[in-house]
Amino acid sequence: MPGRVCCCCAALRPRYKRLVDNIFPEDPKDGLVKADMEKLTFYAVSAPEKLDRIGAYLAERLSRDVVRHRYGNVLIAMEALDQLLMACHSQSIKPFVESFLHMVAKLLESGEPKLQVLGTNSFVKFANIEEDTPSYHRRYDFFVSRFSAMCHSCDHDPEIQTEIRIAGIRGIQGVVRKTVNDELRATIWEPQHMDKIVPSLLFNMQKIEDIDSRIGPPSSPTGGEKEENPALLAENCFRELLGRATYGNMNNAVRPVFAHLDHHRLWDPNEFAVSCFKIIMYSIQAQYSHHVIQEILGHLDVRKRDSPRVRAGIIQVLLEAVAIAAKGSIGPTVLEVFNTLLKHLRISVDFELGDRRSSAGSTTFSTSSKESDERIVQNAIIQTIGFFGSNLPDYQRSEIMMFIMGKVPVFGATSQLLDTSHLGDLGTRRIQIMLLRSLLMVTSGYKATTITNALPPPFLDPLLSPSLMEDSELRQLVLEILHNLIDRHDNRAKLRGIRIIPDVSDLKIKRDKISRQDVSFMKKHGQQLYRHIYLGCKEEDNVQKNFELLFTSLALTTIELANEEVVIDLIRLAIALQDIAIINEDNLPMFNRCGVMALVAAYLNFLSQMIAVPAFCQHVSKVIETRSLEASYFLPETIFKDKSNLPKSLEKHEKNLFFLTNKIAESLGGSGYSVERLSVPYVPQVTDEDRLSRRKSIVDTVSIQVDILPGNNMEDKADNTEEITFEALKKAIDNNGLEEQEKEKRRLVIEKFQKAPFEEIAAQCETKANLLHDRLAQILELTIRPPPSPSGTMTITAGHAHYQSVPVYEMKFPDLCVY
Repeated sequence: MPGRVCCCCAALRPRYKRLVDNIFPEDPKDGLVKADMEKLTFYAVSAPEKLDRIGAYLAERLSRDVVRHRYGNVLIAMEALDQLLMACHSQSIKPFVESFLHMVAKLLESGEPKLQVLGTNSFVKFANIEEDTPSYHRRYDFFVSRFSAMCHSCDHDPEIQTEIRIAGIRGIQGVVRKTVNDELRATIWEPQHMDKIVPSLLFNMQKIEDIDSRIGPPSSPTGGEKEENPALLAENCFRELLGRATYGNMNNAVRPVFAHLDHHRLWDPNEFAVSCFKIIMYSIQAQYSHHVIQEILGHLDVRKRDSPRVRAGIIQVLLEAVAIAAKGSIGPTVLEVFNTLLKHLRISVDFELGDRRSSAGSTTFSTSSKESDERIVQNAIIQTIGFFGSNLPDYQRSEIMMFIMGKVPVFGATSQLLDTSHLGDLGTRRIQIMLLRSLLMVTSGYKATTITNALPPPFLDPLLSPSLMEDSELRQLVLEILHNLIDRHDNRAKLRGIRIIPDVSDLKIKRDKISRQDVSFMKKHGQQLYRHIYLGCKEEDNVQKNFELLFTSLALTTIELANEEVVIDLIRLAIALQDIAIINEDNLPMFNRCGVMALVAAYLNFLSQMIAVPAFCQHVSKVIETRSLEASYFLPETIFKDKSNLPKSLEKHEKNLFFLTNKIAESLGGSGYSVERLSVPYVPQVTDEDRLSRRKSIVDTVSIQVDILPGNNMEDKADNTEEITFEALKKAIDNNGLEEQEKEKRRLVIEKFQKAPFEEIAAQCETKANLLHDRLAQILELTIRPPPSPSGTMTITAGHAHYQSVPVYEMKFPDLCVY
C-alpha cells in the first residue's frame, strides 16, 4: 500500500518537474543523464511557456544543493541550464533568464572558488547569446560589483587567486559584451559602473612584466596565454571596452584611470601611466582622441599644486597622447593644448622663483632639488609644445607659431596674453627663453612655399624684437628660428660653423630661382632683416655661436632671397659691419671687433663664390690671403680658436687688409651690377623696438641727457679750441676752398637722394625728427613750470608731501590780465 501511494504521488507531479528530476543521476559523479536531458530540451522547445517554471524549479534545486554542499548536483544543474539557454531563443526565455541569473548570483555569492568560477563561465556563455528582443528591466549592477571584487582577490593560494582574478576579468568582459549589444547599453557606461570596472582592470594590468612589448595597436595573443595571464586578459578587456566607447561616454571611461593613477601614486615614475594612455589612444576611435587630451589637460589643472615630478609625469603622458593624436583628428583642442601648457609654464617659473626667493641666503639641498625638478617640468612642457606643433599640418602650424609668439613677453611692453608682471626680469627672461625654445621646435621642418607665408609681418616684427635684447641666448634662439623659416632647401647643415670655405661648389647648395613674392618680401622687409643683423653684431656679449649664427643668417639670405639688388644691399651691410670694427664707436672689446672682421671675411668669401664674378672673387681672395699672412686674427679659423693673440688696436693696419668699396664697385660694375648704391653707406632703420628690447638706441632719451651734460659741453669747447689753428685760419681765408666744400656737400646730398634706397632716406629723416622732438621735449620740460595756484603746490621733503598755499594777493599776474 505505501508503494502504491508513492507511485500515485509521483504520477501526480507536473511533467516538467519529473523531466528535471530525471536528469540528476543517483550518483552525481556519473554526470548529467544525457537521454533525459534531450527529453527535457525537447519539452522546453515544444512548450516554451513552461521555460519559466523549469527555470524556477532548477533554481530551487540548485539553491538547496548549494546550501547542502552537494556540489556535484550543482554542476549538473548549471550544465542543464547552459544547454537550455543555447537551445531556446523564443520570447518566453526572458523569465527563464531571470531564474538563470539568480542562480549565477547564488554561485558568485558563495565562498567556494570552484562555484565562483562555475558561475562566471555560465554567465560568459549567456553573454555570448544574442537575444531576439531587448530587455528593458534587466540590470547587471550586482554582477559588475561582484566581478570587480573578484578581480581584487587576495587568496592565500596563488593559483586560486589567479583563477578567481581571471574569472572576474572574464565576467567583466561578459558584462561589457552583453550590455553593449543590448539596447540599454548606456547603463554600463554610468560613472558608478566605470568606477568599478576600469580600476579592476588596471589593477591586474600593473602585473605586466614587459610593458613596452605590448604598447601599440591591439595584439592577437593565443588562447592559452589569454586564459592563463590575468594581466594580458585585463589588457585585452580594457582595449575592448575602450573600442566600444562612443562620443557620449568616452569621458566616463577615461576619468577612472586618473583616479587609479592618483590613488596608487603612479605618476612618478610614470611608466605604467604612459603605457595606459598609449593603450587608450590606440584603442579608441581616432575622432575621439581630443576627448582624452582634454581630460589630461583638465587633470593637469587639478594637480597644478602637486610636486614637480607628478606634474612632469602628467605632461609626459600628454606628450605621448599628443604624439599619437597629432596626425589624426584632434578637433578643437589645438589652441587649448598650447594655452594650458603655457599657463603651466608660467606657474612652474613662478614656483621656481618663489623657492629661490624663500631660500635666499641659505643653500640647501632640498631647495636646489626643487629647482631642478621644476626645470624637468619646464623641459617637458617645451618638448610637448614643440612635438605637438611640429606634427601639425602647415596651415595649423603657422597659427600656432603666431599664438606662441604672441605669448612671448617683451620688456617695457604690456602683454595681455601671458601675465609675467609679478615674475620680475629673471622670470620674464626665463619664459622668453623657454617660449622661444618651444617655437624653435615648432618651426623645425617647416617648409613654406613663399617666405611671406613663413614670415608674415604680424609674426616677423615680434620675432625680431628679442634679437635686440642684451641677452646672447635670446638672440641665438631668434636667429635659429629664422634659419628654420628661411631655409627651404635644407642647406643650413652644410653652412654650420663659421669658416673660410675654399670651394662653395663642394657643398652642393640647393637653390631655386627667386620668386616674385620673395622679391616683394625683401623690398618690404629686407631693411628690417639687415638692421637686426647689423645691430646683433654690435652686442658686447656675443660669443662664437652668435657669430656662427649671424654668418648662417647672411648665407641663407643669399641662397634663398638674393637677387642683384639684394646682393648689393648685403655687400653694403658687410662693409658697414667692417666699419663697426674699424671705427669702434660703440667701444666694443677687441675680440668682438676681430670677430666681426672674421664674419665679414667669411661671408664675402661665400657671397663672391655664389655670384661667381671673377674680379670680385679675386679681390676677396687677395684680402683673405693677406690677412692669413699679416693679420690671421681677422679670420674665423684663428680668432675663435686662439683668443690670446689679439691686436692692441686696428687703426695702424694697412688698407690691403680690408675690403674696399671702390674695389668691389669696380669688380661688380663690369658684370652688369648697379653699383651706384655701393657708395652710399648703410644706415639702419630706427624703430621703437630698441626701447621695448632694453637696448640703447640713438634716439633714446638717455643718450640725449648725456649729450646735454656740462661735461660734454666742456669737451665740445675743447674740440672747438683745438680746431682754431693756423691751417684752420688759412682755410677760413681761402674762399675758393669753402665754395668747393659747399659744392661737394651739395653733390653728396643730391647723390644720396638720387641713389640711396627710400628706406634709408626715411630712416635718416626719422632719426633727425625724433632727435629734434626729444630735445624740444626736454627743453620744454626744464623751462616750463606750472603757475602758482591758490590751492597750493606739493613739495616732498624727507619722504613726506607738504602743500604750500599762495595767497591770491601775493600772486603776480601779467599786465594784460590786470585791470
